[in-house]
Amino acid sequence: MADEIDYDIIGNDMQIVEIELDPSESVRAEAGAMMYMGPGIKMQTSTGGGLLKGLKRAFTGESFFITSFTHEGQGKGYVAFGAPYPGKVLAIDLAKHGRSFLCQKDSFLCAAKGINIEVAFTKKIGAGLFGGEGFILQRLTGDGLAFVHAGGTIIEKELQAGETLRVDTGCLAAFSDSVDYDIQMASGFKNALFGGEGLVLAVLRGPGVVYLQSLPFSRLADRIVAASKYQGGSGRDESTGVAGIGGGALGAILGGDRSF
Repeated sequence: MADEIDYDIIGNDMQIVEIELDPSESVRAEAGAMMYMGPGIKMQTSTGGGLLKGLKRAFTGESFFITSFTHEGQGKGYVAFGAPYPGKVLAIDLAKHGRSFLCQKDSFLCAAKGINIEVAFTKKIGAGLFGGEGFILQRLTGDGLAFVHAGGTIIEKELQAGETLRVDTGCLAAFSDSVDYDIQMASGFKNALFGGEGLVLAVLRGPGVVYLQSLPFSRLADRIVAASKYQGGSGRDESTGVAGIGGGALGAILGGDRSF
């Protein structure tokens, strides 16, 4: 039985979620996601159930460790978590979705104590490996609240029984476990090679809820890498001090250069 928690999602384009805890209530989060917490909150980092569970989380792109935040004080306590890149925070009540929900790897943010994170694979492993995204998914199970983050704007689609939807694998954020999920190669050699889209598509068949994200982090990263090549290097941008791979491009972005 998961803890019953209250929450408030704050912000517009770069959201955070603030969790309100009663005495002895806990919330679990990916290591490094915490932004701030009030008095009385005790933080404890562990593998969250043994070595195997830690390895499962690491396999889906999450941290090997998970941190629990328990309110050991009096009255109401609070702790807030932020996403690692611009986008929205999505609250999912697993009790309303058959106690199970699927989401893209590394999208988990936090959840009430009692929610488990498992690994789920696509049916066509070969196509999944070839397509990059969509091969490994996270399955969140339990009967409480879980929070995932998605890039850009979130679009909700309610699929009826037998209704299908084809989506770029990176734009698929989360969906009900009742939705039949598969991936297929894009039809036509020219479409795949010159169309500018992915080589594989996610095919979803209802019934169930599907959440789409308008800006997958991988798409944003690809643009930054492409811009860094155009700017000619990966060194430090002297005008901004940004260093590392893509430093020149990031420096140009922060400096207001829109030439690329």
